[in-house]
Amino acid sequence: MPRTVSDGGEDFDGDVCSQTASQRHTDSTHHHHGYKVGFPPAKGVFAEFAEGVKETFFADDPLREYKDQPRSKKLWLSLVHLFPVLDWSRSYTFGKFKGDLVAGLTIASLCIPQVAGRLFFLHAAITVQLVGLSTPACVLMVSTLILHQDIGYAKLANLQPHVGLYSSFVPPLIYALMGSSRDIAIGPVAVVSLLLGTLLQEEIDPVKNPLEYSRLAFTATFFAGITQAMLGFFRLGFIIEFLSHAAIVGFMAGAAITIALQQLKGLLGIAKFTKKSDIISVMESVWGNVQHGWNWQTILIGSSFLAFLLTTKYIAKKNKKLFWVSAIAPLISVVISTFCVYITRADKQGVAIVKNIKQGINPPSFDLIYWSGPYLAKGFRIGVVSGMVALTEAIAIGRTFAAMKDYQIDGNKEMVALGTMNIVGSMTSCYVATGSFSRSAVNYMAGCKTAVSNVVMAIVVMLTLLLITPLFKYTPNAILASIIINAVVNLVDYETAYLIWKVDKMDFVALLGAFFGVVFASVEYGLLIAVAISLGKILLQVTRPRTALLGNLPRTTIYRNVEQYPEATKVPGVMIVRVDSAIYFTNSNYVKERILRWLRDEEEQQQEQKLSKTEFLIVELSPVTDIDTSGIHALEELLKALEKRKIQLILANPGPAVIQKLRSAKFTDLIGDDKIFLSVGDAVKKFAPKSSLNV
Repeated sequence: MPRTVSDGGEDFDGDVCSQTASQRHTDSTHHHHGYKVGFPPAKGVFAEFAEGVKETFFADDPLREYKDQPRSKKLWLSLVHLFPVLDWSRSYTFGKFKGDLVAGLTIASLCIPQVAGRLFFLHAAITVQLVGLSTPACVLMVSTLILHQDIGYAKLANLQPHVGLYSSFVPPLIYALMGSSRDIAIGPVAVVSLLLGTLLQEEIDPVKNPLEYSRLAFTATFFAGITQAMLGFFRLGFIIEFLSHAAIVGFMAGAAITIALQQLKGLLGIAKFTKKSDIISVMESVWGNVQHGWNWQTILIGSSFLAFLLTTKYIAKKNKKLFWVSAIAPLISVVISTFCVYITRADKQGVAIVKNIKQGINPPSFDLIYWSGPYLAKGFRIGVVSGMVALTEAIAIGRTFAAMKDYQIDGNKEMVALGTMNIVGSMTSCYVATGSFSRSAVNYMAGCKTAVSNVVMAIVVMLTLLLITPLFKYTPNAILASIIINAVVNLVDYETAYLIWKVDKMDFVALLGAFFGVVFASVEYGLLIAVAISLGKILLQVTRPRTALLGNLPRTTIYRNVEQYPEATKVPGVMIVRVDSAIYFTNSNYVKERILRWLRDEEEQQQEQKLSKTEFLIVELSPVTDIDTSGIHALEELLKALEKRKIQLILANPGPAVIQKLRSAKFTDLIGDDKIFLSVGDAVKKFAPKSSLNV
């Protein structure tokens, strides 16, 4: 029967299986007779180096638009490349603005904890008149000017609450000018806030030295921005790919658990809480305060509203059209809880509240950055780590939503934009900001069209900072803890974890390593373990490539892996091996030893079954994309070992890079041009005994 599934071997016409033996022989002669393995034209050292650099750093050919363009056009293209807003703004319409306005107001609700009721309804009325919305769901969604994450995330980073709001004002404005994603919503995120807070407090106590702590945070933010911008400018974005998808899933899940555990302080009303983030220290701190440290009013507020938030999230997940229910739930929680605390004066009964938040927009912080001294190096180290994590999250989010809307984003351009906004942010009292998945999801579902939604959000945050921060005073910390727990629940992606387990066990090990590293040690150790396991997997695959023993599929000229195709038969007197990787110094000795092991196993089987002895070893090289001097040396040693056994070495289908290097090393002269074939079929046809051929 015809076989259309291949395991990676040589390519043959799919109709060969349905032809008669004579037709197959005629076609084989017609296609292969008189043809030999070709040698690509030799390239100069400079040309070869330039091609390698181009494929590594400029695979997307970013200069193609500049070709044959006048100088003025090249200048304009350069400006558009740096500021994409110059391109999409030319086709911007009022219809797009309506979508961006709704989305901007909605994501603003995810970064402001509370606002006065009259301001809430005033904005709702104005927006409804402006946009022309009619459905109650849209009215509620648009008027959600208010809510939650930034103050809580600032606390997670051990920074003052207003710094979280600052970080949702300046960075989104910069990103709107330079970013290429239409859907990313910019601001502080939970994972980066936790990572930054953990690393910073190891150097400076945020309670005893709040000013120095803030200075180190701004310094780290500056270097996070420098790291991101330099990676984009020098087109080194491929570096972040070393953190595998599985490791990211495990890292995010572990960080979500850690963040939720950290919120037990606010949820239970514990005054003295551990500064460590591992689960053992946190649980010891929680149960150590159970007798006198817990506050029942705080527990009542936190647990009841957490249940409410999780219920609304479940409703929104079941019915996508009701996503606004989940979006507006934090607003309702904050308003009701703040009102209850105010009228009952629960703050006098031990319920911790936000208290006063500094009013006014971002003050300059250029002079607060450590430009010298011992904290400069520490800020650099923390900035590089947090910047890389923030970059990984933002790029992943940007690509996800770009794929959903079928457009492309430039990864290197995104890095420059994110880096620039964090550099500017560090000089305007902000800490590391990046793309937020929860905000971006709401932004997408609310109908954003361009990055203008970030501008709308920034304006709302600015108005909040200027006008209404005093109204945050009675917001209970328990509600912020509930909102953060609700926000990070989705970071535990158990469905993807199960899929990874089914597909690739090694990937699942990377996932578990990152998860347990974060939960039982710390965020930075979890990140280190994730990177180490990802690199370990790469090294394992590079140093131990797969090899396969090939057999002939009956009544065809196709040769395939005998494990994948049990019906494939071995050719008497011939052993056919395929190497499924480039042959470098890291694996050359293993490849040689593995082939000899195949040969020893074959000889033992021949002795037991009294079969004809192997006379030819055919090595299928089509999957071998490259070879280095160590690989060639290994082939030379293999050739010597085979000569001692009186076995001839045959090479089949070497690629252009491989055959060029074999010729340069004079290995082709050593083995002989008559031992190099276009295909395994050609080699078998020439060297196998006629009686053994099945075709």
